Amino acid sequence: MESSAIERDDLGNSVRLSILQARRIVSLVPSLTEAVAATAPGLVVGATAWCTRPAELDAARIGGTKNPDVARILALRPDVVLANEEENRAADLAALRAAGVPVWVTEIRDLDQAFRSLGRMLTVACGLERPSWLDAAEAAWARVALPAAGTRRAVVPIWRRPWMVLGRDTFAGDVLRRLGIVNCYAGHPERYPAIALEELRAQPADLVVLPDEPYAFAAGDGPEAFPEMPAALVSGRHLTWYGPSLAEAPGLLARQLAA
Repeated sequence: MESSAIERDDLGNSVRLSILQARRIVSLVPSLTEAVAATAPGLVVGATAWCTRPAELDAARIGGTKNPDVARILALRPDVVLANEEENRAADLAALRAAGVPVWVTEIRDLDQAFRSLGRMLTVACGLERPSWLDAAEAAWARVALPAAGTRRAVVPIWRRPWMVLGRDTFAGDVLRRLGIVNCYAGHPERYPAIALEELRAQPADLVVLPDEPYAFAAGDGPEAFPEMPAALVSGRHLTWYGPSLAEAPGLLARQLAA
């Protein structure tokens, strides 16, 4: 059934949705891919090479988040393309819009925004019922007692060669804040600043938090750079993805941070 509804995405862009429920979806963000696939298996017909969840996802691979194959996406005839203002390039999204494809762009900088954005994306952009996993995720985080003040200060690298860390206004930073972790660079003017290792080591921090993505920090790759600082190895998916993993994230991350 035709609906020809015009809705607005998270950035206020007008998006013309031609059908009530999307039947063919292309996702340019791994966490959004998982969110749709967990809600309505079979709707995702195109995804990036980095879209690894769910493991059984059967979708055409259309390149990466920063270099999607626009022609390949168009050939898949999507009802809507899902993107994120941080993960994807404006030029690629503009090319899709110019070809007449509806593009829904999400903006997610903290947990509350993640819940709102995911709810609208799934129910408005995709025309699906609100999934139970989203309610479970909100309930899981509602049970987390937000500390009046952070109990531990941390340096949070996301890359090395060069070293880059979480800065201001990031989703992962808000997740850590709710778990009692003060990001040493939360006041930095950049969101993901490159910082010399010597400066990172000199921070008055209680620990270094090392996620396994986007850089794959591991026991033998990362902690050795901070010999005077306890290291917490954490799941990058649970720290940085906004999707079904949010339901188990508070418990898992709390255990990993404590370890």
